Amino acid sequence: MGPGPAEVYLAWLDLLRVERERLRFNVMIHENADIEGAERYWADLIGADTSAFNKTTLKKHNPKTVRKNTGDAYRGCLVIKVLKGAELYRRIEGWWCGIVGAATSTD
Repeated sequence: MGPGPAEVYLAWLDLLRVERERLRFNVMIHENADIEGAERYWADLIGADTSAFNKTTLKKHNPKTVRKNTGDAYRGCLVIKVLKGAELYRRIEGWWCGIVGAATSTD
């Protein structure tokens, strides 16, 4: 099995030379799941220290909803934030404008 979305995103940020010290992580998970296990899973997967993690966001359990993401394999969702990301955002926006401009040019 290949890398997951979090691993691909982190590899891309590495290519862009975004320092890992600028990254903050947050686990979003249902309140009736293994919260500590999910936090350890994500920290191990991405090779981050848990000090880079913000408080885990707990989703309220709605018994009327039939969820497919249950069981021991459920690890929630990892949110990755880049601190001081305005410059990075401008770079990405510039690339996107260049791609769209090249794709729509009539030359």
